Amino acid sequence: MKKKKKTHKSGPRKLPGKYRQLLEFFQGNPRKSFNYKQIAHKLSITSEEQRQDIIKILNVMEKEEIIEAIDRGRYRYVPDFSLFTGKIEVTQRGAAFVIVDELEEDIYISKPLTGMALNGDIVTVELTRQKKGSRMEGKVIEIVERARTEFVGTVQRMKKFAFVIPDNSRIHVDFFVAIDDMNKAKDGDKVIVELKGWPIGTPNPFGRVIKILGKAGEHNTEMHAIISEFGFKTDFEENVLADADAFPDAISPKEIAKREDFRKTLTFTIDPVDAKDFDDAISFKTLENGNYEIGVHIADVSHFVRPHSALDDEAYDRGTSVYLVDRTVPMLPERISNHLCSLKPNVDRLAFAVIFELDKNANVKNYRITKTIIHSDRRFSYEEAQEVIEGKSKEYGKEIQTLNAIALKIREKRFKNGAISFESDEYRFTLDENGKPIEVVKKVRKEAHKMIEDYMLLANKTVAQHVFTKIKKPLPYRVHEAPNVEKMAFFIQTAKKFGYEIKTESHETISSTINQMVEKSEGKIEANILHPLAIRSMEKAVYTTKDTYHFGLNFDFYTHFTSPIRRYPDLIVHRLVFDYLNKKGGGNAEDIEKACKHSSQMEQRATQAERASTKYKQIEFLSEYVGETFEGIISGVTEWGIFVELKENHCEGMVRISDIKGDFYEFYEKDLCVVGRRTGKKFGFGDTVKVQIKRTNMNKRTADFNLVNG
Repeated sequence: MKKKKKTHKSGPRKLPGKYRQLLEFFQGNPRKSFNYKQIAHKLSITSEEQRQDIIKILNVMEKEEIIEAIDRGRYRYVPDFSLFTGKIEVTQRGAAFVIVDELEEDIYISKPLTGMALNGDIVTVELTRQKKGSRMEGKVIEIVERARTEFVGTVQRMKKFAFVIPDNSRIHVDFFVAIDDMNKAKDGDKVIVELKGWPIGTPNPFGRVIKILGKAGEHNTEMHAIISEFGFKTDFEENVLADADAFPDAISPKEIAKREDFRKTLTFTIDPVDAKDFDDAISFKTLENGNYEIGVHIADVSHFVRPHSALDDEAYDRGTSVYLVDRTVPMLPERISNHLCSLKPNVDRLAFAVIFELDKNANVKNYRITKTIIHSDRRFSYEEAQEVIEGKSKEYGKEIQTLNAIALKIREKRFKNGAISFESDEYRFTLDENGKPIEVVKKVRKEAHKMIEDYMLLANKTVAQHVFTKIKKPLPYRVHEAPNVEKMAFFIQTAKKFGYEIKTESHETISSTINQMVEKSEGKIEANILHPLAIRSMEKAVYTTKDTYHFGLNFDFYTHFTSPIRRYPDLIVHRLVFDYLNKKGGGNAEDIEKACKHSSQMEQRATQAERASTKYKQIEFLSEYVGETFEGIISGVTEWGIFVELKENHCEGMVRISDIKGDFYEFYEKDLCVVGRRTGKKFGFGDTVKVQIKRTNMNKRTADFNLVNG
């Protein structure tokens, strides 16, 4: 945390008026330091007399604690440390933290001092306490900007008014709704409520119902509620659909003439068995020199979604497709994603491709980036392609087995160069006809999945490297920064508890020791704890024009080129690369960066929505097993409870500390454990325990467990 500065004794207004520009200069560069010569140059002051005046006024400003000397003759602005503006993040317990860009540490706000702030708002905070060695604490004194004005919740109706209870556990107040603002909503309805205002002195914000989603607890209602809660839409406006419908099914001869024709080259898609859109295809042929021409063809979405059209504006706003437990909320209308841009078999389709010449050792001998027209010969599911790889099917056996052999070598090189090999288990729900979860099934990733992934990674890497090194113009890169060792401390400590040493001397040692942990823990119960924990301890991957490095893959250059149907940054990449290749000018770095930031935010929202839908189905699944006992692993420890992930179905719930019988348990944050004051009995992260399902709460998406054994 930065050292606290005193509030200005007499304030900047006591400075002589003619030196006001000096104060404004420092305020405009709050994080930088300058000597008097640099200041004179920046302010175009040339005479020696005026330079001496600068020195005098710097001395005055230092005495007034407006600036501080951080080195001999170098000064930096000292902001008034009593007020800050930042984003408030409310915890599930009701307390909050305000994130301020200028500070290295967040400001803690106790629940009674959050005022009228709601999670995500931009607020002004006044510091109330900052003792040396302790965290900064404050109170909210102003709402600068609301993060949102629409919320999802359940109606609790009285005779003359109603309340809407928010689904979001980080919104800790209910919305008061007058009868005239109910919009025919009934008790128990799941609705979207709009914030009308929050009169001073009232305990609840006022709202009005603007949409009824259905009865709380019904499958479709809850899925629509999750979509709305995170700011996504299920339907497309008429003008967007009209844009999509305006394109003819047939491809004109003029368009075909502009492209490389791969319709007579063997081409196929490999996707999940239940996939509805096929946005990537692989072409294959053996060259006369014994090498292989392997094409990675990506649906040419940019041909249909033109800049600033209604389709484009909608795709930009959504940023990404969202994948809930039972459905996809697409970025683009079905006519685009499932028809015109779906690389279906036995029809001509437009693509943007990276065509590689590779030898049998997976060395790239040549490549070209070009628009193509393809005619897919076969649509494989992953399972069907796997049967070919394993020799159980002969269909295109030589070609697919050759593709897989080369992909294996691409993968080996990637891991040898320091890429991290995470293979954590993933699970999905089997739902009945009413959307009720009846089974938890492990997703199996075999060679067919990895083969396609290898070629997609190769295409993404190649496009990024080509633009950065040869074209040298802005592009949205997919960047994953190297991990902060301090942030990794708990993961390192936990891995050590299971017998794995994570070394942090360099990026290479971090990668190699994590890979060793992944390999040695494969198939063991701790893998489900350590692998996700390792991922959470690292930086999040984001889109940006400002860097190119991807730590997880250990690529110097990486972008997203391979899925413009479902990711808006890929669509930007397609447009820019095509323009660059055809000498049509360059993209505006500032505009691209703005789109990158928006896309990163929407991606995070989509991830949160996907997790919320999974969590809801987990709790619904556990509701059928209340009273039954399971074995699990402690997956988290807080001051109020320990979280346990059940081994059998990988659902999670919490044992409240107050419910642990036989002793008074205290929380030890550093070691992430609770310890009995009398018995010394300890429950910590990664421990195996037996629990009984005590109760479930569908509205809050929580499950409470009782500890069965010690």
